[in-house]
Amino acid sequence: MPDGLFMFFAALTLGAALLLVLSRNAVTSAMGMILALVGVAADFFLLDAYFLGVLQVLVYAGAVMVLFLFVIMLLNTDDPEGTYPWKTAAIGLATFFLLGAGVLWLFHWSGAVPKTLAGPTPPELTVNPAEFTTSAKSFGRLLYTKYLLPLEIAGFLLLVALVGVVSLSKDAKEDNA
Repeated sequence: MPDGLFMFFAALTLGAALLLVLSRNAVTSAMGMILALVGVAADFFLLDAYFLGVLQVLVYAGAVMVLFLFVIMLLNTDDPEGTYPWKTAAIGLATFFLLGAGVLWLFHWSGAVPKTLAGPTPPELTVNPAEFTTSAKSFGRLLYTKYLLPLEIAGFLLLVALVGVVSLSKDAKEDNA
């Protein structure tokens, strides 16, 4: 049953991500993003990563998305005129997949991903690798030492997304005035 639930929430996340990308309405896209973030949190819960699931719901699906919706509502976006630019979207999607494949190939080629499988508990969490801990203190220590760069990259991506929401929501008539 947990495998079926995991597949259900993974499919829900992918469907919501498609809604996010393909929707022409900014508010509908934001709601799709909230649904995708909740689906990721549900997958965290199924993987027994309760702390990450709660953080996902509170920080991303809660605070960050409220900020995005506030900016969208504040800038008063209207429905764009014309048809959806399928050709531009297809080129962007192809570029994304090529860059993603290049990054995966680079990780494999550079040896950044070890060939051996990790043990059940990372040794950084406790002094005794055989002892498992789920405390927030060990998670925070690991997050701000070993995984500091991915944390900073996630913060930068959130900043870029916020600037993108503001720039896409601006009216073209304001530039001419």
